[in-house]
Amino acid sequence: MRKIPFSYALASLLVLALVVWLALGNFQGFQSEAPEATEDSDPESRVEVVEQQSIAYIPEQIVQGQLTAQRETALRANATGYVAEKPVDQGSRVAAGDTLLVLDNDALAEQLQQARDELALAEAEYAGARNLRQRELISQPELLRRQSALSASAASVAQLQKQLDDSRPTAPFDGVLNRVTVELGDLLQPGEEWAQLVDDRRLKGAAWVSQQQVGYLSVGLPVTARLLNGEQLEGELTFISHRAEEATRSFYIEATLDNPASKRLAGGSAELTITLPPRQVHSLSPALLSLDSEGQLAVKHLDDNDKVQQTRVELVSADNQRAYVTGLADPLRLITLGAGMVDVGETVIPVTADDATIASPSEHSSDAPAEQDSVHAPVD
Repeated sequence: MRKIPFSYALASLLVLALVVWLALGNFQGFQSEAPEATEDSDPESRVEVVEQQSIAYIPEQIVQGQLTAQRETALRANATGYVAEKPVDQGSRVAAGDTLLVLDNDALAEQLQQARDELALAEAEYAGARNLRQRELISQPELLRRQSALSASAASVAQLQKQLDDSRPTAPFDGVLNRVTVELGDLLQPGEEWAQLVDDRRLKGAAWVSQQQVGYLSVGLPVTARLLNGEQLEGELTFISHRAEEATRSFYIEATLDNPASKRLAGGSAELTITLPPRQVHSLSPALLSLDSEGQLAVKHLDDNDKVQQTRVELVSADNQRAYVTGLADPLRLITLGAGMVDVGETVIPVTADDATIASPSEHSSDAPAEQDSVHAPVD
């Protein structure tokens, strides 16, 4: 076998070593060289910020209610008798004390007059007996007999007067005589219902509210009832149940509503709007609400040192356009863009928004209305 010349082998080894040295030398040199820093690099994030003040917000609770008359009673007979007169027609408006019905009283008026005459005689005899007793012309038992006769006469008058009153029932309060169910000649028995009396000058709006809603209510709050035809009645909250219904865990409430025109509304339904006390809230886009580490609603904002803070809030009300929350500082540096890209405690560069009214976290409406001094809105 022919051997390779020593000179050729040495040349090949030198060429191979040169190639390896060139390759390793360039790679190590590349690794040792630090990259040049760019002049426009920014280690801090930028966020858009709006400085805003809280506003006076008037929350409302809207519930579905049932309207009834403020006062309504069933008129029942207290005596036995035939219907002799119907001085008031069905549907007529009456005043307290007006006679509504007359029963055949079997000469009760004459019997009452006789009893009154006997009472007058008994009073005169008792007065004379007292005078005689003072002069000791009659005994003490005789005076007591005259006093007993006087008491018996007074009791007879009272009994006959009651019987006469029961035969002529009167209106216990102002109202409308509703649904008269008897005719002339009908026989009434004690306890039998013969009509209804309804006072519809004021109405009662009854409704049920949830456990979450009842805590905001108090007696005396303004209430507006919206009828099916669009008309409204004004009133106030007059009763809040102290115990929830077991089946629904809801609380019964009542509102008294003025009905000056005495419209026929009792028994119908209405939408009751309860105006709650005003509260100071911050108005923002619902998209700016987030959840904190405990799953509670919160809002991200900046402190005076441009550090990101996250504060838990209470949602008072919300719709598709706005959310109204409490629990934030006043004034507030609200992050409107970039809140999802920064962490709590991070220092950022704030950029002031052009418009103080926020429409969404990604855009601002140039024709949005100016912030109002107060806002009315329902509580969901």
